[in-house]
Amino acid sequence: MLDREGFRPNVGIILLNQRNQVFWGKRIRTHSWQFPQGGIDRGETPEQAMFRELHEEVGLHPEHVRVVARTRDWLRYEVPDRFIRRDARGHYKGQKQIWYLLQLVGHDWDLNLRATTHPEFDAWRWNDYWVPLDVVVEFKRGVYEMALTELARFLPRQDYRNRFLRSSMRGREGEHSDGNCDAAQGAHFELPPGATFDPDPQLSHPAAN
Repeated sequence: MLDREGFRPNVGIILLNQRNQVFWGKRIRTHSWQFPQGGIDRGETPEQAMFRELHEEVGLHPEHVRVVARTRDWLRYEVPDRFIRRDARGHYKGQKQIWYLLQLVGHDWDLNLRATTHPEFDAWRWNDYWVPLDVVVEFKRGVYEMALTELARFLPRQDYRNRFLRSSMRGREGEHSDGNCDAAQGAHFELPPGATFDPDPQLSHPAAN
């Protein structure tokens, strides 16, 4: 399904974890990394296509995520002729995309790259929000930068400061300088709603899955 200019409607997905890191998938049997994305079928809305692609490519269902924001307009990129099937050359020009910013409310183990018999990725990792665009196929880099820039202002605020210290903590105030020792010794404290405490982020998120 192409528009009059030769662009196929498509959706892109930026999936966040609780640290505002993004899902970064390695395309199967390549060295290229990218966000989940896919075409909008005839009769689908962009949001319906997004949820379908979310399941097909990373195995998640609507209950696993929260929709944070989407781009206001279509973002376009052209595909070089060498990547276009010969029978499509001359009328297919590229993709126009609506990008969605989602936050994972499930768990890492809910992700499943083999949810269908035609997987898109063979590895994944959590990456800083501003992903390294040099590992993205060249003709997609511009639209990635535009999507990340437009959606950055919707990133959930990260606030891990304690709002309330239990009395057992108050008695030991100033005892440790780095703040991690109390947590390691099992002290109890409350975090803001939706926040999580992790004394060692490297242990919680493996480099690839």
